[in-house]
Amino acid sequence: MDQRRKFSARVFLSAGIYGFVTLVPQYFLEGKLERDFPPPLTHPEHFYGFIGVALAWQFVFLIIAHDVQRYRLFMLPGILEKLSFGVAMLVLYGQCRVPAFVAGAGIIDLLFAVFFVLALRASRSLEM
Repeated sequence: MDQRRKFSARVFLSAGIYGFVTLVPQYFLEGKLERDFPPPLTHPEHFYGFIGVALAWQFVFLIIAHDVQRYRLFMLPGILEKLSFGVAMLVLYGQCRVPAFVAGAGIIDLLFAVFFVLALRASRSLEM
């Protein structure tokens, strides 16, 4: 496997692992979040729905990492997934609607978006 393919695979493997490590514990933190960041959740279906969809994307990232050439086009919605959360969290932080650590999570997603673009470009050169 050449260096470009290894780079792309490592980017998506890292994103998938990071996502699982940060998302799975949230299934068990509803009560703590309600205590630490009132008011209580009024629509838990949005909270758990977000976590479920985000976890599904972590599986997609692991699939991409397994064969970056075959699943290259899935990198495009992966970039969108990272941008949508990252940009939204920065906007909400700018409006004083989320704490700094949440904006920090958004910045991490924006960094992954940059790496996803680099991985997409690196995998493109493998086709030529």
